Amino acid sequence: MKEFFQRLVSDKVGLIGFIGILLVIIVAVLAPVIAPYSPDRMFTEHTLEGPSSQFLFGTDELGRDIFSRTVYGAQVSLQVGLIAVGIGATAGLIFGLISGYFQGKVDQVIMRVMDVFFAFPDILLALTIVAVLGPSLTNTMIAIGIVFTPVFTRLVRSAVMSVKENEYLTSAVAIGVQPVKIITRHITPNIMAPFIVQITLALSGAILTEAALSFLGLGVQPPDPSWGVMLNASRTYMEFAPWTILFPVSAIVLTILCFNLLGDSLRDLLDPKLKQ
Repeated sequence: MKEFFQRLVSDKVGLIGFIGILLVIIVAVLAPVIAPYSPDRMFTEHTLEGPSSQFLFGTDELGRDIFSRTVYGAQVSLQVGLIAVGIGATAGLIFGLISGYFQGKVDQVIMRVMDVFFAFPDILLALTIVAVLGPSLTNTMIAIGIVFTPVFTRLVRSAVMSVKENEYLTSAVAIGVQPVKIITRHITPNIMAPFIVQITLALSGAILTEAALSFLGLGVQPPDPSWGVMLNASRTYMEFAPWTILFPVSAIVLTILCFNLLGDSLRDLLDPKLKQ
């Protein structure tokens, strides 16, 4: 573990991503301390004011402090990202292990179902699921989790089938070791490297998908502070109040960039074969 962190620190790109993500987490956790105002507090006499000492990022059309809403928006993005990716990663790990280990008809059924999901673009699939379940924060996390399940399933299945070729696993099967023990003790630990890398990269995708759904009015609902909700509200005013869209867009781009930088670095550190 110590060697791993030393290698991560020596990788400047990965270190930048790690520090950026750490800052986003700190901002999200300490939002009540960092934000000068409640994200829903309205200063009706200061609507659409530009950045100033009182309002660092300016105010929106209702007089709400954009800095405070951007800070609280980090909570929503991280919550959606972690829970949604957690759902997709857990389901994908289970399906992938079953499919890759047992193969046969079970594998065919699972992978055909995943192929159906893969046939839809991510955002279109998420839109369809949210439209069926109804727009809300919880349903947004469920929808994004379902979207990422096929990605993790295919990754885990491929890794399991590769690990199964090892001689010690062939011997374990030959002497009658229970499949559950083989999967939990021998296969799962050996597929964690690409799995962790995919989790990191999926987090950026989940944050972007949430922002897109909220922008379209099918994700987080107003007045909850979400970067996507802020983008939606700023469309009408961005020509003469560009700060209303500049700061939430910057927050989304920088957060996604940091997750991608860290993900690429972890890929190179944990699974050098994937560099190509």
